[in-house]
Amino acid sequence: MRLNALSKQGKEATIALLGPGDFLGEGCEASDQPLRIATATAITDCTVLRVEKGEMLRTLHREHEFSDMFVAYVVERHNRTQADLVDQLFNSSEKRLARALLILARIGKEGTSEEVVPEISQETLAEMIGTTRSRVNFFMNRFRKLGLIDYNGGLQVHSSLLSLSCTSSSGRLP
Repeated sequence: MRLNALSKQGKEATIALLGPGDFLGEGCEASDQPLRIATATAITDCTVLRVEKGEMLRTLHREHEFSDMFVAYVVERHNRTQADLVDQLFNSSEKRLARALLILARIGKEGTSEEVVPEISQETLAEMIGTTRSRVNFFMNRFRKLGLIDYNGGLQVHSSLLSLSCTSSSGRLP
């Protein structure tokens, strides 16, 4: 799933790509959000389970293991959003692209295969990191020449790309 936000001026930006096990719309659990701030669009075949707010709240109160997992997910997503903002403000577009690819490939997460969704376009990557498609193309070719990524039936990201992004201003890895 791709989450997009639209500015008042009509500019659209991809703010997140969600994968298996991710939640969306979790903001409505804490308050009665009058407006959606993002639109979700399926970019691959997927199954979405809709849970009514009342049922979700009952489950959070009854199922402590699920509640703990959900709270951890929301906190992790909040922390990543803050890291994305810091990344946008302080890092070059090349480092932002490297970080985005590592996150999409779930490098550093348990049981990852180091592959990015094959359908992701350079235009979407450009929207995510706040640059142009031509800059993304330039950096992707550079990463490929350096052996940091491959294009074999889909985009494969190697953990060696961490070497480029690990000097982020926050001092932390993606």
